[in-house]
Order: sequence, then C-alpha cells, then structure tokens
Amino acid sequence: MTENKGRIGSSFDDFLAEEGIRDETAAFAVKRVLAWQLEQAMAKRQMSKNQMAKAMQTSRSQLDRILDPDDERIQLGIVIKAARVLGREVRIDLV
Repeated sequence: MTENKGRIGSSFDDFLAEEGIRDETAAFAVKRVLAWQLEQAMAKRQMSKNQMAKAMQTSRSQLDRILDPDDERIQLGIVIKAARVLGREVRIDLV
C-alpha cells in the first residue's frame, strides 16, 4: 500500500488570489525584504539613520518610512538613492 504524498487543495498563491489579497501580500513581502536589506547594509557600514538621511539628502522621517516594513508606499527613486548611498544597486525582475 503506498501513501499519496501529493498536495491536497490549491496552492497558497491560489488561496491569496481567491481572497483578493495576492497583490497586497506580494507588495508587503517585497517591502519587508527591502527594508531588512537596507538595514543590514546600514549595519554593515556602521551607518546611523541620521548619517544615512544626511547622505541621501533627505529627512530622517523619510528614511524611517523607507525602513518601515509595514509601509509599502515608497517611491522607486528614493529606494535607488538609498541603495547608491550604501554602495548597492536595485534590480527589479518581472517574472
């Protein structure tokens, strides 16, 4: 007797689509990863938020919005500026 080791039901992606939250969830996940990556790069360079904001020529409150993993409303230009200050680049792939 063999057991069925296949999946039962739909994928998680299908579930999110059925609930009407797939795009919102994807944006939230991308923003959380982006905020984490920026914080890690800042820590590696031992750069404070004040130093980072000054190097970006922006306000500390704007930087806090970028680093807030729960706020997915940020402009691409400010993300690119943050990455450049940290010696990084932004890559976006459509798959």
